[in-house]
Amino acid sequence: MRPFAPILLAALPLLPLSAAAEEVTIFAAASMKTALDQIATDWQAETGHTTVISYAGSSALAKQIIAGAPADLFISASTDWMDTAEAEGALAEGTRRDLLGNTLVLVASAPGEVAPADLPARLGTEHLAMALVDAVPAGQYGKAALTHLGLWDALAPQVAEVDNVRAALALVATGEAPFGIVYATDAAAEPRVHIAATFPAESHPPITYPVAILKDAPAPEAAQALLDYLGTPAAAAVFEAQGFTVKAAE
Repeated sequence: MRPFAPILLAALPLLPLSAAAEEVTIFAAASMKTALDQIATDWQAETGHTTVISYAGSSALAKQIIAGAPADLFISASTDWMDTAEAEGALAEGTRRDLLGNTLVLVASAPGEVAPADLPARLGTEHLAMALVDAVPAGQYGKAALTHLGLWDALAPQVAEVDNVRAALALVATGEAPFGIVYATDAAAEPRVHIAATFPAESHPPITYPVAILKDAPAPEAAQALLDYLGTPAAAAVFEAQGFTVKAAE
């Protein structure tokens, strides 16, 4: 009988060794959910690595990271909150870069254009849905835009503040608020809302999404692989289809 064991043993060194799949934990701004879910699914299919994504307002995520929450990658909707995490020594050196840009819009539960200047009259006794105006980037950008347009003082008493921009979007989508201020990408992800107006770019600080690997990342090599993937044409196509502008990697 032909011996099999020696042949198998001899063949073993010729077999390719595949890297063990790892789990990458991402803390990401809530406005990224639709696009990032798709990108994570595509990346998982390509690499075998898995992802766990925690979506929330950038302020809440930054505070959790500073407090020691275990995560590999942080994507903020604000340079300020990434600056805060960096100042606390939470970022892996040399990994931070600007990833995306976005646009601020006024959304409505009913179709039709509405000039921001007409909001006080159009709201009546109803509410304007916004993310937390002193903490969450979308709320901060929205407050800045309304202040720039001379509308904040009139509208502030009717602002319904919620934890993140997707929660503000949901209030408009369900008809609980007739209007809300969100990102254009949020409006694109929710068919039940309509863009009533786009805020001028000069009315608020530039909307920039920085990304970085965290210093104490449990899976740093897989996190770097995902960060690299976020800069590929495949990922850019998903982001752009959702309405983001893609920043060129340095």
